[in-house]
Amino acid sequence: QFAETGGGLVQPGGSLRLSCVASGFDFNMRSMAWYRQTPGSERELIAGITNRDEVKYADSVSGRFTISRDNVRNTAYLQMNSLLPEDTSVYYCNMRPPSAVWGQGTRVTVSA
Repeated sequence: QFAETGGGLVQPGGSLRLSCVASGFDFNMRSMAWYRQTPGSERELIAGITNRDEVKYADSVSGRFTISRDNVRNTAYLQMNSLLPEDTSVYYCNMRPPSAVWGQGTRVTVSA
């Protein structure tokens, strides 16, 4: 139901844009969110967007990350700027609140 892409290796201060193509539900009607998880930690909600484009961010990413959506393409995006080493994680998208089914995620590594 969720296919995340766009991760990779980037230097501190760099940028990446993640994409998530969703299927199997009425995308237009649901709030979407990006989450991330590092080994040994719980999955963390970092950005959410309602079906009316109202957005909210975790303090850790506010001012650096931007969530958006394209209801025609059933796609959610996460623009990540000014990346920090602590942003290294596997990033997932899902509904908010999340469904039980998760995608594979996309790995982001921030390192010099």
